[in-house]
Amino acid sequence: MKTFNDFNLSQEMLNALNEKGFTNPSPIQALVIPEFLAEKANIIGQAQTGTGKTAAFSIPIIESITRDGSIKAIILTPTRELAIQVCEEMYSLIGKRDLRVSAVYGGASIEQQIRSIRKGSDIIVGTPGRIMDLMERRVLELNNLEFFVLDEADEMLNMGFVEDIEKILESTNAEKNMLFFSATMPPSILQIAKRYMGQYKILKVENKELTTKLTEQIYFEVKEGDKFEALCRVLDFEQDFYGIIFCRTKVEVDEVTKHLKARGYAVDSLHGDISQGQRTKTLGEFKERITNLLVATDVAARGIDVNNLTHVINYSIPHEAEAYVHRIGRTGRAGQKGIAITFVTPKEMSRLGQIRKITKTDIKKQEIPAIKDVIKAKEEYLQACVEEIINEKDFYSYSKLANQLLANNDPVTLVASLLRYQYQDEFIEESYARIEQNRISADNVKLFVALGKKDGMTPRVLLDVLHQNCKTPGRKVRDIRIMDKFSFISVPLDEAEIIIRKLNQKNKKMVEIAKN
Repeated sequence: MKTFNDFNLSQEMLNALNEKGFTNPSPIQALVIPEFLAEKANIIGQAQTGTGKTAAFSIPIIESITRDGSIKAIILTPTRELAIQVCEEMYSLIGKRDLRVSAVYGGASIEQQIRSIRKGSDIIVGTPGRIMDLMERRVLELNNLEFFVLDEADEMLNMGFVEDIEKILESTNAEKNMLFFSATMPPSILQIAKRYMGQYKILKVENKELTTKLTEQIYFEVKEGDKFEALCRVLDFEQDFYGIIFCRTKVEVDEVTKHLKARGYAVDSLHGDISQGQRTKTLGEFKERITNLLVATDVAARGIDVNNLTHVINYSIPHEAEAYVHRIGRTGRAGQKGIAITFVTPKEMSRLGQIRKITKTDIKKQEIPAIKDVIKAKEEYLQACVEEIINEKDFYSYSKLANQLLANNDPVTLVASLLRYQYQDEFIEESYARIEQNRISADNVKLFVALGKKDGMTPRVLLDVLHQNCKTPGRKVRDIRIMDKFSFISVPLDEAEIIIRKLNQKNKKMVEIAKN
């Protein structure tokens, strides 16, 4: 098996990869990186999302780029979330190099992005629409590029970005290296490649399942304010829980860890601000099961090599399917089954639909364990522990004290009092906080559409709009309600993600998940 050491990379890059816990390249990385570094060929890389495409183009660009004060590389992405993710990934690979990456996308302050670019940017990562805006304002000059990357090319063409991509390409210099990455290879991509790439190579990784069948994937629908209580329910219900809880930010990691410790859980945390010495200590205690819970960010969790995790919990759903695949891949290893649980708020249902679509897996909805079921699980665990002590006859040192207590009390009163002393309110149902559930169908999402009777909307017209713009079959649309200025519809999760993305391209905030 190849390692990154086989690619003749700089020591600085090897250090950055090592810090991220990357040792062996993914199949697409193993194909693209040496080919690009050796021949500077134009490349179309075909591989599924979640297979490490970002590093496949980031590593060669960072290793090869020359600085002269102009923009040397541009990476086009279909969504703002992916632009942010690519930017963060590139910065994690830059190390101590004096390179600047700017992410530009709609829905954020263009003035702030302009200031960032004018401070000096070597690499631009952005969505086509915002790139075009900045070019029209003469903020972006792309006539001295060394690299042009189209990430998730098939998705961008599906979203109608063909004309924008061509206009951007026509504004760039002829001599540059081009890399297209795509999960599929429709004719439209090859037409663009033929027109603008000249000679190119297609490097293809055969499709395979991104997630293992050994990992059961479920999600809980929960309000943001109920997440922590839901987490505790899961931890209390699963008595042999041994796993990682993923959060999006360092602040969230610290908050969750602090509250878990306050409730008495054996937990520790990992994120980028933790020293190497503390990281080593934390991982050592986790591997030895001194702690059975580890709260971590994605970057901090890279390189954790533990094969017998029972659970992975996405406390915060990741922005991209690639991160989801990396997270849940930490359980269901070495022939052992595992469970991946994702907490999803109503606003995040479309993101869940996108992850399900890309990973081609059935992430099933389940209900958060009920209070009575949590208490029953605790009772069964307590009984099992008591029986184990009795069977091992490991109680004799307490026999004298037991006789003294029994002398003045009947057995039931005595045991009940000891349990109350030890467990306080832990077995009392009224002491648990309530969690609101069942607010959205497991299969459908209710959408708000900013078009109503005043816009000429009728059920028939709205169905035509959805079919023409989103290819949504009318049979998938339910509960159509046309009001004066807006409408409501219910559609499956996968369709909701497509409708939101497609219609919002033309008019921002035309469609969003309805607030209950």
